[in-house]
Amino acid sequence: MAQQRRVQLSVQRPTSTVCVLGTELSLDVRGAAPKGSVAFHAQGTPGVKLYVIHNSQSIKLPSSVGRWPLEPHTELLLSMDSVSKDVGDEKVKISYFRESGGIPGGRAMLYLTCVEVSLDADVGRSGAVSRTLLDKKTWTWGPDGHGAILLVNCDRDDPKSKTPDNRDNAICSYNDLKDMSQLVLRTRGPHTIFTGHRLLLHMDFSDSDKARVFYGGNSVALEEYQHVLGVSKLSYTVRPSRHQEESVFYVEGLAFPDVTFSGLVAFHVTLLESPEKDLLETPLFTDTVVFRVAPWIMTPNTLAPLEVFVCSVAGNEDFVEAVGKVAEKAKCRLTVCPELENRQDRWIQDEMEFGYVQAPHKTFPVVFDSPRDRQLKDFPIKRILGPDFGYLARQAPDGASSLDSFGNLEVSPPVTVKGKEYPLGRILIGSSFPRFGGRRMARAVKDFLVAQKVQAPVELFSDWLLVGHVDEFLSFVPAPDRKGFRLLLASPSACYQLLKEKQEEGYGEAVMFQGLKEVSKPTINEILTNEKLRKFNSYVQSCISWNRDILKRSLGLAEPDILDIPQLFRGDVSSGAEAFFPDMVNMLVLGRHLGIPKPFGPVVGGQCCLEQRVRELLEPLGLSCTFIDDYFSYHVLSGDVHCGTNVRRKPFAFKWWHMVP
Repeated sequence: MAQQRRVQLSVQRPTSTVCVLGTELSLDVRGAAPKGSVAFHAQGTPGVKLYVIHNSQSIKLPSSVGRWPLEPHTELLLSMDSVSKDVGDEKVKISYFRESGGIPGGRAMLYLTCVEVSLDADVGRSGAVSRTLLDKKTWTWGPDGHGAILLVNCDRDDPKSKTPDNRDNAICSYNDLKDMSQLVLRTRGPHTIFTGHRLLLHMDFSDSDKARVFYGGNSVALEEYQHVLGVSKLSYTVRPSRHQEESVFYVEGLAFPDVTFSGLVAFHVTLLESPEKDLLETPLFTDTVVFRVAPWIMTPNTLAPLEVFVCSVAGNEDFVEAVGKVAEKAKCRLTVCPELENRQDRWIQDEMEFGYVQAPHKTFPVVFDSPRDRQLKDFPIKRILGPDFGYLARQAPDGASSLDSFGNLEVSPPVTVKGKEYPLGRILIGSSFPRFGGRRMARAVKDFLVAQKVQAPVELFSDWLLVGHVDEFLSFVPAPDRKGFRLLLASPSACYQLLKEKQEEGYGEAVMFQGLKEVSKPTINEILTNEKLRKFNSYVQSCISWNRDILKRSLGLAEPDILDIPQLFRGDVSSGAEAFFPDMVNMLVLGRHLGIPKPFGPVVGGQCCLEQRVRELLEPLGLSCTFIDDYFSYHVLSGDVHCGTNVRRKPFAFKWWHMVP
């Protein structure tokens, strides 16, 4: 339905007004009628379309009916299809009649000027701004949806700056402009009409800290671009150029969707009529465009790797070299964080998580800095933030726990659950659930993840672990069949079953940890007869089984989608569990190349039986297994290969706005 405005008429003097292209004017024919009038006749010049609404029917004028009754439900509407060349070049004449006479008892004259005022953005999501018949005031999801998209401008295009671009109010480069979305104001009509009217670009106060608008006028010089809207500025008067019909504004997002922010930001342009002195301006027309701020999106193990990160610390040279060889096989770039920057903090997985943001015109990676803030805390913002590489962070006001480290933040590959599609997968986080009390991920982080909408989080039970991270008992690897992946779960039951098989084959005296100095070397027999260890692992298995059921329900998995990786744990219920030998599910996944913690299991027939079982499970899927010795450099410090590495991956080919959350 076209935007409509009521216009008052007068029989004492001619009236003038503006009609905006695409809108309707409702003429107040009854309000101007001389006393005793019972009917009216309306006539317009060729550029005006007139309609009478009578008895709920719309009748275009002129018609066979010459006079219309002045009844409460009779309405006269007009619209115009083309922009005026001169002020007041179209008009409408209303003649009023008394019941007895054929001579008009009065006439009202309305002079009209048609102008175009349109605020446009990339509502059709094509990557370019164009005029559209789509509703710019609404934002809809799905492949047939519409609505403009805004990126949080959280990269740093100026190498001299120390903070992301969304924290300053200046344009530092043309690359900075490319991160922003265009907002185009189109104005056409007699230029003199705008001297008596004002065009106001404005936004709501509640949105003002969510986006910032820049405008360079008719210039393309960077120094001419000024911050005109957003933050402390709620409105900006636009002065249309005599020679240009379009004014191009650039919009940057300042904040990601969160618990108090839906992600929607509205911009308005209002045409105001300037009245006589000392009177307030009158709004004649408003056009609105709604943007949605693009969410931060995580990337699962099944997406192609682009870059592997690892820390160089005292004593881990062999580990770094081994990771480098796996990266080389996967044709993946290796980035080593030096000691000067990591300050002996090797847990790079816990410090940050890689994801990305995407709009039709631009996609770039964004690193999420965890609240952990140990020695690696400056690495994401000082070394990763840069041109076309964004940065975001959340804090834990009450202090961070181990569950706020991002080894406790994973994402599944795409899944379908009872007909509901999750084309970007589902985020997995660990918690103390189902226990009361215990450790939980900081509310600020969890609320942020939920607010992104596109990867609906699933809460798992991880507080039974000493460290408490989901990557200690699960991982995902690509597969050529079924859903395109397998879920790997650590399994004490599978490990006891394997060791029992080897004992029955006569290898009960084979030892663990062969070749490791100053490490106790229990035999298979000793492990199987250790009742305390067996009882504790029975408890661990019950915790993992609880998570197995949650994962099957939440990800729509069946048993053939899950592989049980032999693994034992040690510890006690009060302090928590940690891996008895290097945790094989805590692996590095680079396409078909896997970097798996070397378990140092019992050697049977010249081969580690644990490694052999894992190969039997994974190699039929086309995966290549490389076992990496991380025993002294990571495992004894309560972590393994995944904890000590991080991977930036290609974004999804699927566009997030095509999904329906």
